[in-house]
Amino acid sequence: MPHHVPLIATVCIGFVLAAIFGYLATRLRLSPIVGYLVAGLLVGPYTPGFIADTSLAPQLAELGVILLMFGVGLHFTPRDLMRVWSIAVPGAIGQIAVATAVGLGLAMWWGWSVAGGLVFGLSLSVASTVVLLRALEERRAIETENGHVAVGWLIVEDLAMVLALVLLPLFGSLAAGREADYADLAGKIATTLGAVALFVALMLVFGRRMVPWMLGKVAKTGSRELFTLSVLGIALGIAYGSALLFGVSFALGAFFAGLVLAESDLSHRAAEGSLPLRDAFAVLFFVSVGMLFDPSILLRRPLDVAATLLIILFIKSLAAIAIVRLLRRPRNMAAMVAASLSQIGEFSFILVGLGVDNDMVPREARDLVVAGALISIALNPFMFVLADRIFGLDDEEEEAPAADTAIGPHRPHGDGPVLVVGLGRVGSSVARQLAEAKVPVVAVDQDRLKIEAWRKGGGRGVIAVGPPDDMLDDAGLPGARMLMVTVPDELQAGAIIEAARERRRDIFIVARAHSEDGVEHLRAQGADLVVYAEREIANRMVEHVFGS
Repeated sequence: MPHHVPLIATVCIGFVLAAIFGYLATRLRLSPIVGYLVAGLLVGPYTPGFIADTSLAPQLAELGVILLMFGVGLHFTPRDLMRVWSIAVPGAIGQIAVATAVGLGLAMWWGWSVAGGLVFGLSLSVASTVVLLRALEERRAIETENGHVAVGWLIVEDLAMVLALVLLPLFGSLAAGREADYADLAGKIATTLGAVALFVALMLVFGRRMVPWMLGKVAKTGSRELFTLSVLGIALGIAYGSALLFGVSFALGAFFAGLVLAESDLSHRAAEGSLPLRDAFAVLFFVSVGMLFDPSILLRRPLDVAATLLIILFIKSLAAIAIVRLLRRPRNMAAMVAASLSQIGEFSFILVGLGVDNDMVPREARDLVVAGALISIALNPFMFVLADRIFGLDDEEEEAPAADTAIGPHRPHGDGPVLVVGLGRVGSSVARQLAEAKVPVVAVDQDRLKIEAWRKGGGRGVIAVGPPDDMLDDAGLPGARMLMVTVPDELQAGAIIEAARERRRDIFIVARAHSEDGVEHLRAQGADLVVYAEREIANRMVEHVFGS
């Protein structure tokens, strides 16, 4: 193995092992995140064999955080953010206070200093951006009100951690027994808050005009490559510039970059262009977490690890549930927020790392935080299952009709609507032509803005939330005459088709594909007709040759 290419080695081996163990995890009916964490553990310094560069992986993972938060911002609008602010601000602050207090008490019981306990408690109080977004994406909940509350909660936590990093010098002075300069500290806090406020104001006032205008100019060139490059340049440039000039985190800067672009007509193209890199670098985040984990901590301090996990998984969750319910919000919202935040990640590592560097906490603190992060991330999908069984995460209280009553003995529904899943370029054209022909249509899409635009035109639309079964029930699958799945992602389309076929054996399903393998896959999942776009284009072109 050449030693002069640590970046290439880390990326290549990290991706290869993540793909292998991610696949094995899915075969064991576990989240692929578990496989990514195991892959990181195998290339980390605490296991034999190849050791990846532990200083490079977190930096690469930070790119994934930036792109993920940019993507989330693209699905938000300033109006959405203000609507959830009334619950996100008191909720996040309350949960941070509870988790920090319990962590402080635990640390003092171990004999640590007050400052060390505060650093440890804060490290346990803040959730991981990547894990939260992945959990919401898997449940297709980012576009829901509950998803917006969870993301808004995360933004407030991010702002709180920026302030906590400013306060760390005070904690360090207290831990060392030195007299703190409170006047200087007050000046730094005021400067930090002023810088964050100035950044937010500039983005909402000037960014909302400049960013869409810039991308509009690039889009007119017709170059997809240049457009994608410009999207990435805006996301990464604003994220880095906001951290450099205003002192905010990369994630927060990227979120506001997406937020100012969300109301533009180009937001959907921007989201599609950044998606592949978003997924790739998000995987590296989980690999980097696995690299930091020292398994011996489980043998050296098993009870301390269990106590740390108790705070992360249950104390934080119970605090979130209590706060949301006290604010008179529904129980499904409380359950969604609690499950989403029952883990820790990137900010936790930064905080505890600085605490160790400033001699505020012992080195065991970092091992406990990393152990808590890895185990809580692995258990996070099960927390959603637990929350669903206890509180219920679905918006509707009524039970869905049973599958047997929905499908019937091959009874066609000739007068029902056509369900069009996916309002992209193909789906929107299909839905529009059917509507013009007076055929009843129900459009389904994850993007709330697309559905709202369709409804304004007089159409019936459903925002896709939850698993495919719930989405199809909300759209009225039992009474539909036909299902047309126009989403470009063949894996996602296959899951929708499989769910539809299980619920209605007689429904006629049409789908689109981009490859021969895609055609076979969609047919295997239950599609009656699969339109292979490239083949249809070729056939039409050849028709003109023989028809001339």
